[in-house]
Amino acid sequence: MRNPFRVVVVTGVPGVGKSTVVSLLAQLARERGMKVTIVNFGSYMLNYALREGIVASRDEMRHLPLRKQLELQRLAAQSIIADARKELGEDGYLIIDTHALVKTASGYWPGLPRHVIDELKPDMIAIIEAPPGIVAERQARDKTRYRADIGGVEGVRRLMEYARAASFASAVFYASTVAIVENPEGKPEEAANKLLEYMSKL
Repeated sequence: MRNPFRVVVVTGVPGVGKSTVVSLLAQLARERGMKVTIVNFGSYMLNYALREGIVASRDEMRHLPLRKQLELQRLAAQSIIADARKELGEDGYLIIDTHALVKTASGYWPGLPRHVIDELKPDMIAIIEAPPGIVAERQARDKTRYRADIGGVEGVRRLMEYARAASFASAVFYASTVAIVENPEGKPEEAANKLLEYMSKL
């Protein structure tokens, strides 16, 4: 039912500050002597896609045909667990930075469907959240990514609602706990500490 190490999947809509929280979380965990490995699910998918020459950037991933995305998803999940077994062995925490839901050209697409969950077997799915207005502002400030198609504040609110529902649906397969963590503007340390508190009880 589980991998030998604990698996914490950290989700959140684009612009919520998830990756910042994950980075701080790892730092805090290591300071406490916890063995931690962090991976970005999208980076694994992107690396496979780049090898095949089917995309030139991360934002192009959302526009690939659904069946190709599913194939990349499966390969990423398998590789993440294989790498974690080498790095963590029988103990520690694997922290996976990803999305529970992705807005694609063909509609909303689950980031944690059954074939991914069967590989990851998460102990916890954490949802990083922030007020939709703040998330939309963060998206607008980030000129390195294209997110205009998400749809402003209302689009962010809708995506957060759907992503939360998707996280709970994915949690059912392996009885994963679901932790909802607020990421206040300018205080990502608070979110990281709260998430670490949840992790320590797994």
